Amino acid sequence: MRRLIVNADDFGFTAGINRAIAEAHTRGIVTSATLMAKGRAFENAVTLAKTMPRLSVGCHVVLIDGEPVLDSSQIPSLTARTAAFRDGLRTFAARAMGGRLNAEEIESEAGAQIHRLQSAGINVSHVDSHKHTHLFPAVLHPLLRAARACGVRAIRNPFGPRKPLRSADLLKRPNLWTRYAEVRTLRLLAAKFHIAANRAGLATPDGTLGIVVTGALDEKLFRAIAAIIPEGTWEFVCHPGYNDDDLKASSTRLRESRETELRVLTMPEARELLLDHGISLISYRELLAGEPRA
Repeated sequence: MRRLIVNADDFGFTAGINRAIAEAHTRGIVTSATLMAKGRAFENAVTLAKTMPRLSVGCHVVLIDGEPVLDSSQIPSLTARTAAFRDGLRTFAARAMGGRLNAEEIESEAGAQIHRLQSAGINVSHVDSHKHTHLFPAVLHPLLRAARACGVRAIRNPFGPRKPLRSADLLKRPNLWTRYAEVRTLRLLAAKFHIAANRAGLATPDGTLGIVVTGALDEKLFRAIAAIIPEGTWEFVCHPGYNDDDLKASSTRLRESRETELRVLTMPEARELLLDHGISLISYRELLAGEPRA
């Protein structure tokens, strides 16, 4: 049996991203989305989410490249007492691996972000993290504690299958080689993730697809990934959006690629392609319930 959760990240980042996620859900294959508690279009995302009862909404916990919910004085290891988080991914990774992050601060900030969604009337089905920072044990353990304390019962497994693409597909895309090498190296942390999630009692898919092709996804890559999805339950991570003025003014590297992803996710044959490969679409809510999407 093959089941697939299609999760759109960055819900709440801009109104154009919110609109694209809504379209990718209502006209396409997106089944879940994760919402940024301090996204500039947070309120708009909440309003939209309430019009889409079948969209499973989780919390996209942000610890880098953004602003915290808590006052910076409460989380100095994450902010250095500035209004924004102190690190980009590379510096954050070095500090996480070097034991220089405060676990209590991460737990408090993650809990505050989840609570902000819940206070807005969102039934938070799952958690993940911006740029997958919870693959580091220093972030994973406090995030699991925060999720449990907030009554959230599922978390993204940020580790993919050993071969996320066929070798022939990778050879055609040399721009993906570095990303593929990084993802393979980080797989060394996968066993620790499974042990920690199981001990915390949180449900999780078997792994994640789409990380290697972030920013490069097109129809050919989508077809290549769909053809090799393993048995089990997997999550496909995507970033649909509109490259409008708000997005152009932001610091994200994902701009034009978001519109390409939206086209892929809403193409009429996308759902049919998955069915042809024996893949059922589910959401995080259905993962928890153990039921397939109708």
